[in-house]
Amino acid sequence: MVEVKCDGAFSVNSVGLEGRPFPLSFSVGEAEGVFSVTGGAAQAAELTDLLVAVANDAVAVVSLESNSFLTEDWQTLRPSLIAAELGVPCGIHPLGSWVSGTHGLGEELIVVDRDRLSDLLDGTWTPYELALIDVPADTGPEQLDELALTIGTSTSHDEPLLGRLGGSSRIWFSGHDDCYLWLETRDPSLPGAVLARLLALLAGSALTERGDGADSVDVPEPGGWLTERLISASPHWMGALGTVTEELVTIELAALPERWRLDVAFPARRDVTVTLDVRHGTWRCD
Repeated sequence: MVEVKCDGAFSVNSVGLEGRPFPLSFSVGEAEGVFSVTGGAAQAAELTDLLVAVANDAVAVVSLESNSFLTEDWQTLRPSLIAAELGVPCGIHPLGSWVSGTHGLGEELIVVDRDRLSDLLDGTWTPYELALIDVPADTGPEQLDELALTIGTSTSHDEPLLGRLGGSSRIWFSGHDDCYLWLETRDPSLPGAVLARLLALLAGSALTERGDGADSVDVPEPGGWLTERLISASPHWMGALGTVTEELVTIELAALPERWRLDVAFPARRDVTVTLDVRHGTWRCD
């Protein structure tokens, strides 16, 4: 079961000035044992448990921007100060002046114990830019400098970052606007788990709107059989809510020739319909 809050990514994001509902999107590719996933909509807190499940003992937060923690001149607090506000212990690694203006890096990075990442990304605040990567617990300053340099000189998603780092890290996550996600992983089960989570989050967003005023609903996630079927049929999907009642939520899915972009409207056809039976907590795929 996953808790879907009324202020989750699908509920608060929309497309265009007319405010069209934000679609589900999912794309996956694989190169040299690294799986790359793009998708939406998901806030970092809605995926944290999936990342922690496959991560090393520690996680380095290399970039963080948020309007939830601001200085007096309206700049985002340094990550270490945000962690302190939330009572999350962390290691602090200054990066120096060379990172100024470097996309994807802040003035410092922090290293958090894997089991405390959910306390940092606890859902009470939202980063509009976030990048993190898992590292071994004994990673030292020199290795963190090398990590930052690799990230800072990465120019394209065409070459997976994990592939440039050797075999020490298992996940690289980048989130944008509390919505879009870019994920790299060495774990072959994680792409399917992300797709299952996106389906549950979209269904849950519909149920919170129809609910009795509760702040959240618990939604079962579809099993691996469903996501395996979808991914084997196409690497690129786009989805939108169909019928929504107290007992059923349907999601219409269309296979795309390439990953979804913001200006791509939902196709006139639908290729697959997945249905959540709310009463019985089961999913089916037609």
